[in-house]
Amino acid sequence: MDLDQLNETACAMVAPGKGLLAADESTGTIGKRFASIDLENTADNRRDWREMLFRTEPAMSEHVSGVILYDETIRQKSKDGTPLVKLIQDAGAIPGIKVDAGAKGLAGSDGEMITEGLDGLRDRLADYYGLGARFAKWRAVINIGRNGDESMPSQYCINTNMHALARYAALCQEANIVPIVEPEVIMDGDHSIERCYEVTEFALKTLYRELFDQGVILEGTILKPNMVISGTKNEDRASIEEVADMTMQCLANCVPAAVPGIAFLSGGQSDEEATAHLNAMTANYDLPWPVSFSYGRALQAAPLKVWAGKPGNVDAAQAAFNHRARMNSLASLGEYDAAMEKNGA
Repeated sequence: MDLDQLNETACAMVAPGKGLLAADESTGTIGKRFASIDLENTADNRRDWREMLFRTEPAMSEHVSGVILYDETIRQKSKDGTPLVKLIQDAGAIPGIKVDAGAKGLAGSDGEMITEGLDGLRDRLADYYGLGARFAKWRAVINIGRNGDESMPSQYCINTNMHALARYAALCQEANIVPIVEPEVIMDGDHSIERCYEVTEFALKTLYRELFDQGVILEGTILKPNMVISGTKNEDRASIEEVADMTMQCLANCVPAAVPGIAFLSGGQSDEEATAHLNAMTANYDLPWPVSFSYGRALQAAPLKVWAGKPGNVDAAQAAFNHRARMNSLASLGEYDAAMEKNGA
């Protein structure tokens, strides 16, 4: 393990004004996105979509610090034969890789999930390092019970998922790959923001205990958490200021200052909502760690709709991606204003 290399990479991932582009959708997930624009889910179409994003300037060089890739994508070449990884590197961004095998039903528990993919991970990480990956991602899925059911998540679910995240993180560091640890408390449901706080705090405190127990060096990690937010079906949803305040309280109570940075997931929020929440956190709080974004849909939805799989729409789609990347870059610096969305600033 080269701790200096790990720390250098982790710090670069949360460099001021930059964040991560999550382009690691599985073949099935990107198929659903393509279906929304009536585009066939083929390897060439997946390549063309991602190649367009990776060639977008100034988004890639000025606002994106790294790109999370899927196994297929890290091995693909562009139409002119250039590895997609090289496009990312040439823009000054860092290639990363999703290494989990997805969330499956947790044995003995109804409605809870466990993320799989630890078998063979050591060898896969060595392969990915050789392909250019310098960081990785593993997502744990934590559901909150509905209709006031406080039995979900169970301690069993939290413990098994955080143990797996720590095992993954230790293997990553052994391979000189920075682990992004992502314990996502899902925002689907009718829960209050207070309930989301309780569950997020439980998950994060358990995660950092597991990371310590398994010898993971925090200075070589990045946290990708959910925001503390009301459930999507809650009729009394918290304001932007409440989300920022409770999220910062929760993280301050749980995340050690040794962590090089935090890159939030958007978790199904709208583009502008995710940007506004991020800005409220960075503009109004004195934080012990850099705070940025690791967005997938919240960066890609607008350009995907504009692109629609048509070569003639590439310039307009890249303009849409540039805009969203810039808005989130400004938000990570606490310099975003919603008026910028209307005038295209």
